[in-house]
Amino acid sequence: MLAALALASGCGGGDDGNGDGTRAQRPVTGPEAAPPRGFPGVATSNTTRIAGADHVADAAGVAQAVYPARSDDTRPPAVALVDDTDWRVAISAAQLMAPPLRAPLLYSKGTAMPAVTLQALLTLRPRGAKEAGDAQVIRIGDAARPRGFRTADVQGADFAALAQAIDRLHTEAAGEPSPAVVVASSEQPGYAMPAAAWAAKSGTAVLWVTRDLVPPATRAAIEAHEKPRIYVLGPETAVSEGVVSELEELGTVRRIGDRDPVANAIDFARFSDGSFGWNVVDPGHGLVFASTQRPQDAGAAAPLSATGTYGPLLLLTEPNVLPPAVQDFLLDIQPGYREDPVRGVYNHGWLIGDERAVTIDVQARIDTLLQIVPVDSGSESDSAPGS
Repeated sequence: MLAALALASGCGGGDDGNGDGTRAQRPVTGPEAAPPRGFPGVATSNTTRIAGADHVADAAGVAQAVYPARSDDTRPPAVALVDDTDWRVAISAAQLMAPPLRAPLLYSKGTAMPAVTLQALLTLRPRGAKEAGDAQVIRIGDAARPRGFRTADVQGADFAALAQAIDRLHTEAAGEPSPAVVVASSEQPGYAMPAAAWAAKSGTAVLWVTRDLVPPATRAAIEAHEKPRIYVLGPETAVSEGVVSELEELGTVRRIGDRDPVANAIDFARFSDGSFGWNVVDPGHGLVFASTQRPQDAGAAAPLSATGTYGPLLLLTEPNVLPPAVQDFLLDIQPGYREDPVRGVYNHGWLIGDERAVTIDVQARIDTLLQIVPVDSGSESDSAPGS
């Protein structure tokens, strides 16, 4: 895993970090230069960072953290290769990380293969997914075609049609459609980003609408699920009531819509409706943190929500600020113990991106809020879960 983290921390999308042949520079956020890479920048007691200079490197680092590829059973069946120009397609492709395909996402740049992606693909050496015709690489849209690998192509005229085609592939592989679908805004990525984590964990399709329009491909995809539960992410400013009314013709609709993307992601993390939803309302969970300024990181990070400690995606808006709503949520689910922390439950956080996405200061604060703490046996907290 540490090898994968080191790979991501030193690489950008096909060069040394800036995309123009120059080396990416670490920001200086205080009077002194940032410390050398390593601890606490890579990991603290309760956090681990995938320190990519961009989403291309983050995807490569995540894939190798999830699949160390040191033996046949630590290699993925397949990988999903996505053109990095459309964050919507990447979020929908996260569905392919769910069983049975278990395909993490890597990024191409159009038909060009970034060096960091090629290196990750050669390291991962996918075994071949029998549910996808023994393909090692599932090409989404106009992604690159890597030589020497068996490929399956997923085609569509636009992001909505590609989401439909991705869902069709997953349905064919799983043998039945998912009982629910997530519908998200194709215009406001902050509200849509958390859908990637849930899709990777559950196999739920992520389909697209504008504020005032349901594309024909989205309608057809929902109809193929035969009256599913439909969960709309985002408030009316992202998805109008008119669209919700149209969706109600296709299934049972519930909206998860708060005032801003940070609050909405927390609402989604807490949400539960039968078998749908993370229901993270107590200690003992994995969490993933990414920046709304890097929407492609949602698809890149999705495999972390479908393996290991499993958990929802939470959002940060500025690299050097922990939003108060996130801090309050972490305090709500902070683990505690009465006598012996060894018998407690634990939270763990994955941070996505280098210090331009999340500073070490914010990482340190998140680490503190995830830390298991002693509980006063005489306080009300004594009865809290995990204490």
